[in-house]
Amino acid sequence: MPRCKNCKDKFNAKVFNQKFCLKDECIKISIDLMLKKVRENKKKEWNKEKKERKERLKTKGDYLKEVQTVFNKWIRLRDNGLNCISCKKKCKKENAGHYRSVGSSPELRFEPLNVHLQCEYCNTYLHGNLINYRINLIKKIGIKNVEWLESNHNVKRYNIDDLIKLKEYYKKKIKELNK
Repeated sequence: MPRCKNCKDKFNAKVFNQKFCLKDECIKISIDLMLKKVRENKKKEWNKEKKERKERLKTKGDYLKEVQTVFNKWIRLRDNGLNCISCKKKCKKENAGHYRSVGSSPELRFEPLNVHLQCEYCNTYLHGNLINYRINLIKKIGIKNVEWLESNHNVKRYNIDDLIKLKEYYKKKIKELNK
């Protein structure tokens, strides 16, 4: 004979796998638990549907922002422990600063040679502090690579599939750096 989950009394089960006896208080608790499970399942379904709808409504710009966020995080992890590329001071707030800006060279947006750790002050308030950035970039990656960055490049047109793959690629690289 099974014991009731609520009152712990033994009872004759009328149905297979019955967990509560037929006392009014135990039946009420049983119903409350079932309703709670139903509500939880509905909430999970709703959240899943909501997430799928949001995913379907995403624009190319939304995907671009997501990739940029993951890429910038990877840059900050890659250059962790280094000083600002422009002023060579320890960064209070770390940014992923582009040597060639995204506005002027969108094709270099996700080019690792173009993006390095930069302090908030140099990146935001000094607009990249580009003269010092270039001097220290030459020391870091060499004049040949800097001249390559400064040359003309073919325009890259990312589609949504490319952006999803790029995001996964940099997420994988972040995991590798965190190990």
